[in-house]
Amino acid sequence: MMREHRDNGGSQNPEPAAAGVDANVRIERDALGETALPADALWGIHTARAVANFPLAGSPVHPELARAYGAVKLACARTNRALGVWADDAKADAIERACGEMAEGSLSAHIVTDALQGGAGTSLNMNVNEVVANRTLVLLGLRPGRYDVVSPLDDVNLHQSTNDTFPTALRLAAIRLLRVLGGEVLALQEAFQARERAFAHVVKVGRTEMQDAVLTTLGREMGTYAEAFNRDRWRVCKCEERLRVVNLGGTAIGTGLGAPREFIFGVVDALREITGIGFARAENLVEATANADVFVEVSGILKACAVSLAKVSSDLRLLSSGPEAGLGEIRLPPRQAGSSVMPGKVNPVIPEAVWQAATLAMGHDQVIAAAAAAGSLEINPFLPLVAHSLLESCDLLARACHVLRRHCVEGIEADEARCRRQVENSTAAVTALLPALGYGGASRVLGYAQEHRLSVREAAIRGGFVTPEQFDELTSPEAVCRLGSPGRNGR
Repeated sequence: MMREHRDNGGSQNPEPAAAGVDANVRIERDALGETALPADALWGIHTARAVANFPLAGSPVHPELARAYGAVKLACARTNRALGVWADDAKADAIERACGEMAEGSLSAHIVTDALQGGAGTSLNMNVNEVVANRTLVLLGLRPGRYDVVSPLDDVNLHQSTNDTFPTALRLAAIRLLRVLGGEVLALQEAFQARERAFAHVVKVGRTEMQDAVLTTLGREMGTYAEAFNRDRWRVCKCEERLRVVNLGGTAIGTGLGAPREFIFGVVDALREITGIGFARAENLVEATANADVFVEVSGILKACAVSLAKVSSDLRLLSSGPEAGLGEIRLPPRQAGSSVMPGKVNPVIPEAVWQAATLAMGHDQVIAAAAAAGSLEINPFLPLVAHSLLESCDLLARACHVLRRHCVEGIEADEARCRRQVENSTAAVTALLPALGYGGASRVLGYAQEHRLSVREAAIRGGFVTPEQFDELTSPEAVCRLGSPGRNGR
């Protein structure tokens, strides 16, 4: 937190190398002792301790979170500069430039703390503070570690706390990734709409409870998938509004302790200008610092998208099953050999992989809910877990949408002959005859077909129930897609 940094890991001035001491090493001290660091390392003692303490996820924080943190630090630096904090323009310029480099991603390689860390994200905040401070020193022509010139705490973290910068950076990172996801969902929706148009004329058997039901078209089936992803796209875009409300300026618990009112009122405006995103300061900064339910709400939207992906992927596997002994109504693009012992077998690997990604995202939703519920009193110590799960879900779903579209949906083909044979043999075709024959007449067609071992089409025509033209009209794309049955006036 803001003041605790100095007592729990705040770096002191490094000890200069004495005679006979390795010039490639610098020594930094804090309240817990001293640590030797590579002389040119941009991170400092707090980061070194975090790396040793948290070997958990095995990967650093999401790079978009590091970039977002840079933007937050830049907003803070510009606000502090406007308040006249730094009399040295060269120092102020260098701090802003270093923050800008962090925001652009060019310093992300130096953000090395594990994605899962104790302390509500303090280790990440300090990692960013140390890297920005040391990069500033390099820009000024000095060696890293000269914290008497540029301090990670007194300069880079001035008027801030982990508890307002971390959740703000997480919101910014999530918004950016949600925009990527929204674009991929839209592209997937459009791919299914293209399949809807291409297959509009292909009549097929519609099924309920996995049993033949009534006739529909393959185009209409593809259209249901397109509409599901249309809802997902709308929901993803709308949930950005929740994330634009930030607690930046609230410092430790939302009271703004240690920050001038001018800073509190100006820093969100600076962030808005830097990012081009309509951020707004929360009306109740204490509440916004204590509660993490907004991330649960956004995660729920991601879960809904994951459910759509999983359901559609399962349907595509089923519709392409066989190809001879299953439904086989569609052909998926063959992506790779499916077996080491069964020649010619090609598996629906893309829908299977997408289903797994979607299922993992659903699991992340449960993790986020548990982490948000575990928040205590004025802050949530488990925001690093929320960040890891939320941002990974955004990535997973965006990549899943992309892969499903490019490697599967755009190449789906219809087996029109198979669809036609299934229509002519299925009891679903009997249901299509109801408007002309009624329930009793349609039942007699079915009985005739079973008695004489004929297809429904053959039975209906041979038995004199309908003419070939009537059968074709009753099972045409227009007829099976008509809303309801024609009224007594024929419309």
